[in-house]
Amino acid sequence: MRRACVLSAALLAAACPAGAFVQPPRAASATSARFASTNGANGDASAAKPNGAAAKPNGANGDSSAAKPNGANGEDSSAAAPSGVGDVSASDPYSFVVPVLGDLHIDPRKMEDYEVGRKHVRSIIDDAKSKLGREDGVALVSLGDLGESKNCDHNPDNPFELFAGTSKCHEMASDFLGSFGVPYEVIGGNHDLEGIDEFDTDARNLRRFLSAHGKETPQFCRQVAEKTLLVGLCSTIFREAKYTSHEVIIDDDQIRWFEDLVKSKPADEGWRIFVFSHAPPNGSGIRIIQENHVVNGCCWLNHSDEKNCRKFIDIVREHRCIKGWFSGHFHLGQDYQDSITFPTIDPSEGPYPNRGSCVFAQTSVMRAGTSRDGRQQSRLLRGTENGFEICTVDHQKDGAIRVDATIAYRDDSHEVGVYAHEDEAYDHDNYFKVYQPQFDDHGYVCADEEELCLLTPNPITEETVAWWQLSCGRVLGVVNGMMLEFDKSTLAPLGLVVSSDMLLGKQVAIVDSGLEECLINFEEDGMDGADCADGSDETNDSREQAVLVFDDDGVTVVQPNADGSYWRKIVRNKIARMKEQRREKAAIEFAQGFLPVRNEDEAKEKVVSSWGPYKSTSGVAKSTNLGETTNEKKVQKKELKVYTR
Repeated sequence: MRRACVLSAALLAAACPAGAFVQPPRAASATSARFASTNGANGDASAAKPNGAAAKPNGANGDSSAAKPNGANGEDSSAAAPSGVGDVSASDPYSFVVPVLGDLHIDPRKMEDYEVGRKHVRSIIDDAKSKLGREDGVALVSLGDLGESKNCDHNPDNPFELFAGTSKCHEMASDFLGSFGVPYEVIGGNHDLEGIDEFDTDARNLRRFLSAHGKETPQFCRQVAEKTLLVGLCSTIFREAKYTSHEVIIDDDQIRWFEDLVKSKPADEGWRIFVFSHAPPNGSGIRIIQENHVVNGCCWLNHSDEKNCRKFIDIVREHRCIKGWFSGHFHLGQDYQDSITFPTIDPSEGPYPNRGSCVFAQTSVMRAGTSRDGRQQSRLLRGTENGFEICTVDHQKDGAIRVDATIAYRDDSHEVGVYAHEDEAYDHDNYFKVYQPQFDDHGYVCADEEELCLLTPNPITEETVAWWQLSCGRVLGVVNGMMLEFDKSTLAPLGLVVSSDMLLGKQVAIVDSGLEECLINFEEDGMDGADCADGSDETNDSREQAVLVFDDDGVTVVQPNADGSYWRKIVRNKIARMKEQRREKAAIEFAQGFLPVRNEDEAKEKVVSSWGPYKSTSGVAKSTNLGETTNEKKVQKKELKVYTR
């Protein structure tokens, strides 16, 4: 265990609750858009439309516009940009400096970029310690995903073992993070419990992660300056993930701990809290990758758990002590304005987006081989009594520091923020943009009360943009040739409902599907018709609707999931998929021995898999429909061969 010398024991005990481990130090080895946060038109943070749905966040559609600064009552309070909030000094007890490292994905064969990045960050740290005259105001935070999710020639005894999540990975990461000359904090990402050949459970893998980094708990809380906390939330589930293992899951114990912490440090007592997690929370509004993280259901914290997925933004909305939230996960650079989102937007752009007092920041990567857009960048957070700056450390420009956003405190619960430069993204970066709807925008169709709504008067193309809200509150939309579901409160994309290969060239309609005899008039005595209800939350509304995809050849009913949601939880966790692949390999070997095939390739053509549950409106299990298993194209091809012989 590392020796503690952060702050006095009394101060630490007051700042961080029981169960939080405050990491001790480790031995060294151009202004564009503005915002001003408000409390909403009626003093709360709710939006004007149903379900508290929020407006499009800054840059959500790829634009680089953001908000003009508006006061709590809508008055213009802009004038000049905030200045001096990042000028840390020894005389200011609120001064602090925190470099933030994104997904490291360390590959022991490719350490050059890490050595260069460390040199850049060490220079910042050394300068900060000199200016502050103390070490407890400087810390390093790593956002997880510490090792490469590949075999890195690290284990001669197992040439197939993934490096991520192994003891060797965490020991190497600990040595690297401990070599910056200041205390470091680290949280786990979706790859940090991936030592599946070394550890048979998440609990054992997690214990190794904690011990390697000198942590007592997955979460952390560190007081870095006067009434200023750094708080981290750690992903703790991999093997036991119900769906994709790439989902970042914060367990219930951490959520309760986090909520208790922010309740105990209210903004009106002057507390400022900066949160760190591997993935961002739903409602943050930062740039994401629709073709990857959205369709696979791993964009947001606790993405597949509807209640807990929205829990984090609810906490942010309620507790204005949360001033900033840093995340990684997407491997995207920091040259886009929507890599940082402010708590509010210009009123002319839509309703208040309801992000409390929190600024969200995406963090890039250090190594070139892990970047999705060619950037190699880290974050730098600098704070003072009057506010804070979020900066980029550019590892492709010899560690040059660029101020990205400046946030000045007007009081304990209100801030004025300024983007420090225009969007610097390249033209080809349209690939990374994702449409996010807002009420009454150009894509909104269908009023809630319409009995039949043709959403798309023409066949759907990749340019079609349309979205609608069902009577039950669920929000669906068509974009990039796909049907997606959006969160009904934040309007953040949740996941894929109908893929483009099944949707392009067709149309979508919403029709009322509830029978009149099943409708319940709650103003009359009795409960006639109640026997028609199934008791689920989605049927509490008297209106029932059907989502239809159609063309001249037929109509497909898009049925909701059992929990009422529509987005398809397609990708399951890596352990389940690995076992299924082993079963298929066994079947291929069986086919080579028992079927008339000449080689492995022919054997593969003979092997398909089937899964449950089997979906049908029939109450009798008549067929498992093996003709629609595994790979549909593969099966069709196989059937075609049989037909033509």
